[in-house]
This record gives sequence, structure tokens and C-alpha cells, in this order.
Amino acid sequence: MDIRSASSEFLCSLVKRLIASQFPDWAGLPIRPVERQGNDNWTFRLGEHMSVRLPSADRYVSQVRKEHEWLPRLAAQLPLQIPVPLALGEPGEGYPWSWSIYRWLDGDIASTESVADLPEFATSLGWFLVNLQRADPKGGPLAGQHSFFRGAPLDVYDLETRQAIEMLGDRIDGDRANQVWNAALAADTDAEPVWFHGDVATTNLLTSNGRLSGVIDFGCSGVGDPACDLAIAWTFFAAESRKAFRATVPQDVNAWARGRGWAIWKAVIVLAQQLARSGNIGTTTIWTQNPVTGRSVIDEVIGDYHEWY
Repeated sequence: MDIRSASSEFLCSLVKRLIASQFPDWAGLPIRPVERQGNDNWTFRLGEHMSVRLPSADRYVSQVRKEHEWLPRLAAQLPLQIPVPLALGEPGEGYPWSWSIYRWLDGDIASTESVADLPEFATSLGWFLVNLQRADPKGGPLAGQHSFFRGAPLDVYDLETRQAIEMLGDRIDGDRANQVWNAALAADTDAEPVWFHGDVATTNLLTSNGRLSGVIDFGCSGVGDPACDLAIAWTFFAAESRKAFRATVPQDVNAWARGRGWAIWKAVIVLAQQLARSGNIGTTTIWTQNPVTGRSVIDEVIGDYHEWY
């Protein structure tokens, strides 16, 4: 089943049946889809204080039990709210995979409109990541397929990245994009593996009264190289906010080089996909609710790279 092809009405009915059959105490609560849906899961409000998440395809199912096992352990070690699993659902009612019920976290999706002070927000996010990296990694899930290789060496995406840059041709500065990518691949690390989030995007950052209040969606999390979490330095931050973020997260120059690699990988593959679909890359957005195009992310990464090299 590819749940992304199902209608909203069908999915609400499915969630209602799953709740009724497996968690009858909550069967009377209203169910409605959330406004902004992700790719990995379909999310619903369950009453006022809970949410339901259904993996949208088989490749996302392993994330369900990972979050149920590890988020309660991480929550006590982190300075901001993160999702709290309340119940683990099993396959049923024609739905073939495990699914989750969480405590609902209030907040607005981070954007230039919802954030009052961007450098302060960058510092808060940096401090959250510092604490995440300090969390006890013993027994944690090592980066791999479950994290879509976030936290793993970048070379797993080498061919894909080079093909995307070549496909984009003169629509971007391909020579400099390759320079950034080559520098990222050459930036080795001998640091011990630590916890990483794996998808630090504005869609997964919550704000309250203009300040960072929570971090959600740990489906790509694991234990490995945290450089993947640095990509937001170029996909959302710039100038003073990027400086604030960099000053807060104590990573060496090699980690920042790998972070640029993660940012440019995402930008070029999304642009290449858009080009293949429509022949146009002008308005494709990357990892953000703001009007930041993949081309502008590439320009930011290249400009920052040449400040350091």
C-alpha cells in the first residue's frame, strides 16, 4: 500500500477504524488530517492532545519502532520538547504496517514570519543539537538504511550528486558545486559517533511566541556523523544567523565541509528532479517553508565555501 495515493477521507476512515479496534478508549475522539503533510508519514490530530502517524510506504516503517524505543530516552536529555510516543499500533484494517500515537506538540512551523529573532533562533537550535550530540549513544541505531544514510559517509550519494550536477548543466555553477562536493568527500572525521537528528528542516522546527519551542520528526535520527544536521546553516540561515549557529555548534572545519556537502546534495537532486518533471528549476524550494530556491541554496553554499578556502 502506498498511502500517499489514498484520499484524505479514506485515510481518516482508516485511522478511525484502527483506533476503534486497537485503542477503544480513544475511539470517540475526533480525527482530522494536519494541514501540512510530510513525505514519510501521514499525520492526523486525535482529539486535542494527541496525533496519529502512519508510514506512507514500507521504507519508512523501521522508523516507527526506533522512535518508540529511543525518543523517551532522549527527551530527558534535551532542552526542548520532542515527540513523546504514547502507543504503538499494529497492522490492521487493511493497513499493513506498524503506526504510532504521540502527544501533540503545539507550535507554528518555523519560517521568517514566525521567528522573531533569527540569530537567537539559530543559537537555540545550535544548543539543542549540542545537547543531542551529548546524549548517551550506547546501543543507539547506527546510521544506515533506516536513516536514509544521514549520519553516514557522504560517498553513498556520490554518483547521484555528480549526475544531478551534470544534468543541471549551466543552470548552476557546476564547477564550483563540484568543488564543494569534492571538499566534502575529502573532509574525513575520526570523531566518535554521536546522536544526530537527520532532518533538521524548518518543517520539523516548532516556534512559540517567535522562539524555537520544539523539534519533531526523528524518523531519520541515529548515531553517526552529525554533519548532516548542519545543512540548515545554508538552507535557512544566512549572514548573522549563520554565524550564531556556527558559534554555538562546536564542530571542526571538516564537519562544516561535510555539512556543505549535505546541503548541496539535497539542492542539486531536488533541482534535477524538478528539471526532469517540468523543464524548469526556478521556483523549487529546499527544506523550508520560505521562498528559498535550490539555486539560492547552491549560491549560499558556494559563497560560504569560498570564504573558507
